[in-house]
Amino acid sequence: MATKSYLAIDMGASSGRHVVGNFDGQRLELDELYRFENGPVAMIDSFFWDLPGLWSHVQKGLAVAANRYPDLTSVGVDTWGVDFAFLTERGELLGNPYCYRDARTDGAMERAFAKVPRETIFSQTGLQFMQFNSLFQLFVMKEQNSPFLDLADRFLMMPDLFHWLLSGVACNEFTNATTTQCYNPETGDWARPLLTELGIPERLFHPVSMPGSVLGDVRTSVRNVTGLPSGVRVVLPGTHDTASAVMAVPTDRPVGSTDWAYVSLGTWALMGIESPRPIVNDTVAGFNFTNEGGVGGTMRILKNICGLWLIQECRRVWNLQGRKNSSGGPLDWEDLNQMTAAAKPLQFFIDPDAREFLGPTDMPAAIRAFAKKTNQPVPENEGGVLRGAIDSIAMKFRHALEMCESISGDKVKTLHIVGGGIRNQLLCQAAANATGCRVVTGPVEATAIGNVMMQAVASGEVANIEEARRVVRDSFEVVEYEPQDQQKWSDAWPRFLEILGR
Repeated sequence: MATKSYLAIDMGASSGRHVVGNFDGQRLELDELYRFENGPVAMIDSFFWDLPGLWSHVQKGLAVAANRYPDLTSVGVDTWGVDFAFLTERGELLGNPYCYRDARTDGAMERAFAKVPRETIFSQTGLQFMQFNSLFQLFVMKEQNSPFLDLADRFLMMPDLFHWLLSGVACNEFTNATTTQCYNPETGDWARPLLTELGIPERLFHPVSMPGSVLGDVRTSVRNVTGLPSGVRVVLPGTHDTASAVMAVPTDRPVGSTDWAYVSLGTWALMGIESPRPIVNDTVAGFNFTNEGGVGGTMRILKNICGLWLIQECRRVWNLQGRKNSSGGPLDWEDLNQMTAAAKPLQFFIDPDAREFLGPTDMPAAIRAFAKKTNQPVPENEGGVLRGAIDSIAMKFRHALEMCESISGDKVKTLHIVGGGIRNQLLCQAAANATGCRVVTGPVEATAIGNVMMQAVASGEVANIEEARRVVRDSFEVVEYEPQDQQKWSDAWPRFLEILGR
């Protein structure tokens, strides 16, 4: 077959990029065309996303794609979750979207619980509780009598906004809708009784569309600006970035099997299982796991874990302090890997998700202080700090993995880790050691790949999700890690549990 080219616009909270996937019927190759910065903008004591600025970058990347790939098949956008804006009935945008880091939701959960009990909210949404979830953002708007709630005709998540700008079609895609805590995964509709109880107009919430849906061709006005040819379609991927990343996991297990687990590893580690149906029960609630939509009608039963944030912040602080590597330059990632490898493992543990590590000004000092406070050996050098952090993240993987097994009733045999964090090979090996599982890492560019492959499924060039994952296996290198030193890690496990229960 002739090679087909699909454009993924993969947008994160700090940067975005345009990546073309070229598929020849057997293998996929990626070509990154354009990259741009992103970040919240402070205006009048609030944080917003610069939607016009982001749209300008989207169009610039489209122009590059039009020049390099005149036979482009389709385009799809994935982003983070929870954030949104509104359209009027006339198709007018009401303001820039707030950023989830805005402080307006401080205390909102507790005020919402006074109206609707926490247990009721979970029973209707199956979602973990975070104050920036869309539900609580909307609740604050109702408290503040925002006129937007009266003027708006429909609620659109961030990727929905970009798909509307691209195609002229307004819709809510499933995987991102499920991050809002406004959606009931068991009924397959918005949690309308909950919305009504909290005073949020349920008329704003229209039926959801599934990944793989074709919205139509790119708008004429967009083609005129970018030079895209006619006939380029706008296709919904799994628009939540983690949903697209899980789409690209190179498992050979049937879709919805719960005998494997995944970690999408970067600053955060999103760890869970792919379930054929929602799991909303006391066990999931007690573990603070979440039900988020996946591709192929699946659900991602997952937990947010602090990932390489700990390591990133150590590097930032040491470089600010003027710490140099052997060549006299600032510390790079390989320098940190060498420091970690030289340190003795399993000397002390932290809880990576403890409040102390959310945003300290000095992460290495916070890690040392935690060790001292919990009567553990305090690391004497940088390598010891890093080793303790790596060991602790790996042990947290085991903790979450055991929760996954309790939820599903299946023993996890393989742990797939995807995303940029797999470059930290020490953590990948530690994950195998801690969990006792075979760990398979790769691909690095999982989110963009998952976006592209869903477009390929929509075009009919790939039959289904399982076939898409076969293409990923055939196209990208994976590295496997087998457990080592298991007795040492098993002996250390009770010490880690003591730290979690402190």
